[in-house]
Amino acid sequence: MERMQRTSVVIIGAGPSGSVASAILKQHDIDCVILERSTFPRFSIGESLLPACMESLKKANMFEAVNQGGFQFKNGAAFRYQNQYTHFDFTQKYSDGEGTTFQVPRGPFDKLLADEAQKQGVPIRYQHTVTQVDVERDKPCLTVTDEVGVEYHIEADFILDASGYGRVLPRLLHLEQPSGLPPRIALFTHVTDNITPELASELNYDRNKITIYVHPDNQSVWYWLIPFTHGRCSVGVVGSPEFFEDYPQDEIAALKQLTREEPHLKLLFRDAEFCHMSGKIGGYSANVKHLATDNYALLGNAGEFLDPVFSSGVTIAMKSAEMAAETLIRKFNGEQVDWQKEYAEPLMVGVNTFRAYVEGWYDSRFQDVVFYENANPEIKKKISSILAGYAWDTTNPYVASPEKRLKTLAELCRNG
Repeated sequence: MERMQRTSVVIIGAGPSGSVASAILKQHDIDCVILERSTFPRFSIGESLLPACMESLKKANMFEAVNQGGFQFKNGAAFRYQNQYTHFDFTQKYSDGEGTTFQVPRGPFDKLLADEAQKQGVPIRYQHTVTQVDVERDKPCLTVTDEVGVEYHIEADFILDASGYGRVLPRLLHLEQPSGLPPRIALFTHVTDNITPELASELNYDRNKITIYVHPDNQSVWYWLIPFTHGRCSVGVVGSPEFFEDYPQDEIAALKQLTREEPHLKLLFRDAEFCHMSGKIGGYSANVKHLATDNYALLGNAGEFLDPVFSSGVTIAMKSAEMAAETLIRKFNGEQVDWQKEYAEPLMVGVNTFRAYVEGWYDSRFQDVVFYENANPEIKKKISSILAGYAWDTTNPYVASPEKRLKTLAELCRNG
């Protein structure tokens, strides 16, 4: 390759936000190149999509490919704490849009999206690592090392950072800030669950929903159970670093012990076979000084990651990709663009909605709402919309004023 290259948009990362953004840009004949440091498929968490993701996939012309991908159907979320059980049906929601989606192993799912982007004409350079970036020039320039270790430079009109947990631009440009959320650890693995239809019926287990379990003795600790096709699932536990100090250092041993501590999960997993592979991430909540300038924008986890509890990560990634791409299209059409007002602030409407409910989950206000037995059906539809990912629908009062509405609702539930 020549030492200096040129394109309109460089996208760092071929995950969901990078693939979606590139496809939308390509529809408008905007040249873009994706630089991806790994090869696909590769393991990642964030396996339970929300229905709002499907709306972004429609805009990227990837909706049908995902529908035909053979993934586990999902129509809602179930919650369990001690003897309490409740569920939300995402087709029973306040906001317009799709009401169902899928549970997806991220390896094949991310590869499917990247392959679809390539089919639409987007070049993806796998095993290309961004090592430096200069955004002080009129046109930003990236220094990249390719798959055989050769360094080259690529100049662009704009950079989209879709690097997820890699957080390439925040690291290289020193944009990182504390998130304000307490540090937590997620421990997870995949399981061959061996849950028969008879056992599922006996235990009132719905494979078409993600199940969130609250630890019976510690309301700040929770489990996810995300079913896949072919009798497999993802199981994870989230808690404070101090909580995990009392468990084995061997992650699989710790997960086995933890799943036995939750009575319903213990019964459900009585014949489960744990994968020998496990994962652990800590200190994942992140924030940045700003989300965009005239030269670059941060998408999804590269800019802001809250917590996995409501599966908001991929939704925020895809929504940010969609919003950034639409803003870029206006920029390339010659319009004056204010990235703060037209991208960052609108994106943060949804992020801050999710943040309010994440914080409410850990201080138990939102748990009081979720497990309230006499829920008002119309209010439940509005909450269901947020859990389905429609956190940008400001006609929903629980989006327009999330903190205020949640506080009031929690008080009403606590007082019966």
